[in-house]
Amino acid sequence: MKSSLNPAEIRQLCRTGKLVTPTPGLASGYVQANLVILPKLLAFDFLLFCQRNPKPCPVLDVTEVGNPEPKIIASGADVRTDLPRYRIFRNGNLGEEVTEITEFWRDDLVAFLIGCSFSFEAAMLRVGLPVRHIEEGKNVPMYKTNIPCLSAGVFSGNLVVSMRPLSMNQAIQAVQITGRYAKAHGSPIQIGDPAAIGIKEIDSPDFGDSVTINEGELPVFWACGVTTQLAILEAKPELAITHAPGHMFVSDLKDDCLGF
Repeated sequence: MKSSLNPAEIRQLCRTGKLVTPTPGLASGYVQANLVILPKLLAFDFLLFCQRNPKPCPVLDVTEVGNPEPKIIASGADVRTDLPRYRIFRNGNLGEEVTEITEFWRDDLVAFLIGCSFSFEAAMLRVGLPVRHIEEGKNVPMYKTNIPCLSAGVFSGNLVVSMRPLSMNQAIQAVQITGRYAKAHGSPIQIGDPAAIGIKEIDSPDFGDSVTINEGELPVFWACGVTTQLAILEAKPELAITHAPGHMFVSDLKDDCLGF
């Protein structure tokens, strides 16, 4: 997939079923977003969960009830069709993965668009920092941790993190760069020592793909929006829809809009 495509072109490829793969490296310089869709009855609890856990759950946009258009970050887009792949949860159980959700849409649904660490990768690449999953053509590795989130209503669960291998000097530089992107998870939450945050097998991510960690490199971990999917498993809503991990919504916002 050409990284030179603009967000509207990428969303159109998703809408027509021509893009069903993960989105790291696409539309460099534009904000990518996690997606969570819930019934209105649970929307306040979920919004409060995000407010209490801004590191993994920075909210970029919330749609009107029953309206699939994310007007703030991508006017004219449609969250039912404009992502490569979705997950359907029913009563706390993960069901099927699909490439569009029109048949599941209801008039009482609210969509939340949440910041994604893919959005700061262009800034890392611009200064010569490696982004290994892009180099290897893979999805980013993601791991469950032992770090609890603050609960809100029916939503609770532990933090999920994404990982990028870096040398210590590169990690210091990455802290400085990614810390500017508060709405894309900001700076790392852990450098090295995966066991300290409950990760036992660094070569066996819970989501995404394993990547090469070279000699002299440390695993560097950032908060991840897939945290919301663990919260959904705990809350057990009768219906919830999310992006499939790594298959993000590509918005029209530029990365420099994410805050310093």
